[in-house]
Amino acid sequence: MDLWTPEREQWNKGCAVLCGVDEAGAGPLAGPVYAAAVVLPREIGIPGLNDSKKLTEKKREALYDLITALAEAWSAAFATVEEIDRLDILNARMLAMQRAIDGLSLKPDLALIDGNRDHGSRVSIETPHVTLVGGDGKSASIAAASILAKVSRDRYVSRELDALYPQYGFARHKGYGTKAHYAALDEYGPCPAHRKSFLKKWEAGRI
Repeated sequence: MDLWTPEREQWNKGCAVLCGVDEAGAGPLAGPVYAAAVVLPREIGIPGLNDSKKLTEKKREALYDLITALAEAWSAAFATVEEIDRLDILNARMLAMQRAIDGLSLKPDLALIDGNRDHGSRVSIETPHVTLVGGDGKSASIAAASILAKVSRDRYVSRELDALYPQYGFARHKGYGTKAHYAALDEYGPCPAHRKSFLKKWEAGRI
């Protein structure tokens, strides 16, 4: 599949600076939700570029280094656990994506956003944008953003959170609700890195 089709459509409409935007970590029980925004040189060839979910961790890490070296601008940002619990995960995702766009050194004319949501009940994407369902497999810019978001989050959770709270095994499961993670919750209870709003079913099962 030609991953530059969505970008070409917008360039032909007069948009000079395009960024792709995606987020990672909406589903885990712990840790922040991350987002990234990327402005790539036009139609640059990046071998193996694809949706981050379709790549191995080793491949994502290699592509992260390549993308950050080649990009005209890139930015990674996050919404905290506290913001997720206060706003809900949809609003927190929008917040993280807007922060990533705002962090770019180039101001984009348009953002290509993965998915079909551009707002929650309290937070909206303010930058001019279009949404693209399955964009991480259709757009080079969004695919690049998906890799930067995923790798940035995985590095934070597996290095920093795992070092702070080694009993939960964050380096292995990245905060997702695996059997081992739930077993650690049963043994130790939640820590400050856990999303309280995501633990209601677990808490109900302990009553």
